[in-house]
Amino acid sequence: MAAKQYVYRFGPDEHGVDCTEGGADDAWCLGGKGANLAEMARMGLPVPAGFTITCQTCVSYSEQGVWPAGSLDEIQAAITDLERRSQKRLGNPENPLLVSVRSGAPISMPGMMDTVLNVGLNPETVAGLATLTNNLRFAWDSYRRFIQMFSNVVLGIPLNLFEDALADAREQAGVASDAELKTEQLQALVVRYLEIFDQAISYQTRAYLETQTGSASFPTSATDQVLLAIQAVFASWDNERARLYRKQYNISDALGTAVNVQAMVFGNRGMHSATGVAFTRNPATGIHEPYGDYLINAQGEDVVAGIRNTCSISNLKNVPELAKPARELYQTLDVLEQHYRDMCDIEFTIECKKLWMLQTRIGKRSAQAALKIAVDMVQEGILTREEAILRLEPQQLDQVLHPHFDPSHQIAALAYGLNASPGAAVGEIVFSSDDAVARVKAGYKTILVRPETNPDDFCGMSVAEGILTSHGGKTSHAAVIARGMGTPCVCGAEALHIDIDNKLIRVAGTSIELHEGDVISIDGNSGAVVQGPLPLIESTMTPELIEVLRWADEIRLSPPSGKPAHVRANADTPADGALALKFGAEAIGLCRTEHMFLGERKEIIQTFIVNDSPHAQAQALKQLLAVQTDDFYHMLKIMNGRPVVIRLIDPPLHEFVDDPRMLALQLAALEGEGGHSEEIAAMQTRLRRIDSLSEVNPMLGLRGVRLSFVYPDLAHMQVRAIVEATARLVQEGFDPKPEIMIPLVSLLSEHVHMRRVIEELIATIEQQRGISLDIPIGTMIELPRACFIAGDIARYADFFCFGTNDLTQTSFGFSRDDAEGKFIPLYLQQGLMDTNPFEHIDEVVLNLVEMAHEQGIDVNPHIHTGVCGEHGGDPASIVQFFNEAQLDYVSCSPYRVPVARLAAAQAVLQRAGTFTAEKS
Repeated sequence: MAAKQYVYRFGPDEHGVDCTEGGADDAWCLGGKGANLAEMARMGLPVPAGFTITCQTCVSYSEQGVWPAGSLDEIQAAITDLERRSQKRLGNPENPLLVSVRSGAPISMPGMMDTVLNVGLNPETVAGLATLTNNLRFAWDSYRRFIQMFSNVVLGIPLNLFEDALADAREQAGVASDAELKTEQLQALVVRYLEIFDQAISYQTRAYLETQTGSASFPTSATDQVLLAIQAVFASWDNERARLYRKQYNISDALGTAVNVQAMVFGNRGMHSATGVAFTRNPATGIHEPYGDYLINAQGEDVVAGIRNTCSISNLKNVPELAKPARELYQTLDVLEQHYRDMCDIEFTIECKKLWMLQTRIGKRSAQAALKIAVDMVQEGILTREEAILRLEPQQLDQVLHPHFDPSHQIAALAYGLNASPGAAVGEIVFSSDDAVARVKAGYKTILVRPETNPDDFCGMSVAEGILTSHGGKTSHAAVIARGMGTPCVCGAEALHIDIDNKLIRVAGTSIELHEGDVISIDGNSGAVVQGPLPLIESTMTPELIEVLRWADEIRLSPPSGKPAHVRANADTPADGALALKFGAEAIGLCRTEHMFLGERKEIIQTFIVNDSPHAQAQALKQLLAVQTDDFYHMLKIMNGRPVVIRLIDPPLHEFVDDPRMLALQLAALEGEGGHSEEIAAMQTRLRRIDSLSEVNPMLGLRGVRLSFVYPDLAHMQVRAIVEATARLVQEGFDPKPEIMIPLVSLLSEHVHMRRVIEELIATIEQQRGISLDIPIGTMIELPRACFIAGDIARYADFFCFGTNDLTQTSFGFSRDDAEGKFIPLYLQQGLMDTNPFEHIDEVVLNLVEMAHEQGIDVNPHIHTGVCGEHGGDPASIVQFFNEAQLDYVSCSPYRVPVARLAAAQAVLQRAGTFTAEKS
């Protein structure tokens, strides 16, 4: 395509000869709508003539605030050309050209930006339209629609003012629908609409109109109308709903939108005319049948606005006046699907029995439909299985694997937060972990609501249907734990003020208050928080999902080039391990032993931590040895023959003890009540011990491998538990495959020392049991210094596992929860960051991973490498880990395993470079 060209034509000339410039491959320039209009015109389908103003024009106009040099001349030339091709003239009272002005971004954003129809109408041209069509009512209906839409979209006057006036007109006329209003009633409505314009227009908009047109009155110059509408569509790229949509779907703000100016065709010219929206397959179920809605004697906005009850597209053939264009429409649906080799979404108008195509695009679809369409199109021979795999969106699998709200049900959200853990949940509000446990025991479903969560909330989190927080991001404690358990979670819903003391939620900007026991619904897919219950659809492993994952496994484990892409799971309990196997994990990539200390076992670890008595500590360790040995035994037994990477204790010990502030309050109360001196002394000792554990920056303090030096007995107990469980299983005839991982290493000496300790413990138990065990020992690479000395560490390591959560924190110098809660949203909004580095792997952090991997392989060619941070479940990051860092595996929460399996297959196909396809 020509450089620096601002405008491209599509459709036929005055002789019916196609003069289209561009096509479907030019979406980044012409936008999706413009590119596909051009493509349909090239295919010979009936497309009204028009032209497209490029996305780059929008970007330049938005950045500079003025039209790019030469662009206005091109637009005016395109208008003149369109007048010639249509044999009509803009603003001509006798033969007026009317146009639609529509947005069209490179990536589909349905309903997010603006459209203006019937542009070019004024008191003179409405009369000409009536004469040309011999339909006075139609002309005035089109004029009132134009005033309403132009006033709202271009001039910012609230739509409800016009809708209220329209409702009043229907009431006064005694009719139920707009189509029943007579000509004189529509003429009166136009007068009323212009009065609303005069009364409601703001001072700033009046000044803007005077600057643009030389008058503050409603614009009557057709050329002014077109230019103002184009500018409004450009501006809609930056409206709030469009920005939110782009943020939700990770669409760049820098793309801009194209504008399509197209000769109007009218579905509101009587009972021989209609308009509608159709899909080549059912977008909710994927069933191969035409799907959609239409209205007779209406314009397209009526269909999508929900103002009138629509009819099913399958019934269109039964309308005698429209049977012929209906057959043509069904044929066109087949033609488009075969051409695009995907499900298509189209907009059409029938004007006096003549079918016109106004838009086509790859149709949005539910996750269930996406899977069925992929499998069916492979079976129908339309796609190869590789193409089908590449077209699927891995994140959509979350919707299939978790309960979700009925998509046909309208959601009126009280607030939106971050979609931290997928799935939908309905339950009573509870404000504490204890209350969640108690209500669930009493037979009620609950949503645990907290400003943020911490390890003390684990019991409540484990029984709640869903989790809602007003603070925190997608990698906060609440988000990570919820994803690991498969529990729906919405984090960072900042519009909610959560008052724990009074057990109350206040919704910002409203008078709404929610109390304990009130029912709410949360959607971990969209981040919506809804008052009251919504109907749920339960998840299932459908035949289509099973088939797609089978294809994915065959592709990723037997790649056409390079090494296989393995998928493991993060699992902390035997139940997690069983779930991981159910979802297709090949092994356990991370077992966090500290999670085994929560719940009822918390008192045991607390006894070890806060008690100064060696005897009491020894007894606590004995109890912990028994329960951890049992846990490891069952985990390794479930994963028989599959590796289980077990990380030694990592978090600071203060996470396992009481909040010192609460303990100090209890002590003060006990002293005030004259409690027993022995009890007071014991509590004082406990408080001193807990205070001694406090740190200025726990994330960088006494944790990880450092705990194994300060509290060596704790590390020894864990290693003994792992080895004892392994030895027992071997003697029972099983094939356990534990791998011991040393966390947060920054010094070579730390790793070397701990490896020697572990090897000595293994050797001791081997001698006691009379058996030989093969237990690999590796390290978690999660600090920049460890990345730089990875070659040295690799001499003493059997595997590396990259902990990208901490590696990201320490590379940026961010505290994850603070950063996501305080300034990362602002950085994203202001364009300082393109993505949240805790959700998608940062380029520099990935470079550290690549460097460490390369150093490790150079020194130890047999070393295995993987990633087990939250990035291990992010499809975009998974592709980078396999194709750029060349890792052997990713590990993620069990519910994300199917997502990772699909993403890993896509990585393998992209690496091969053979197949490309647009995701749907």
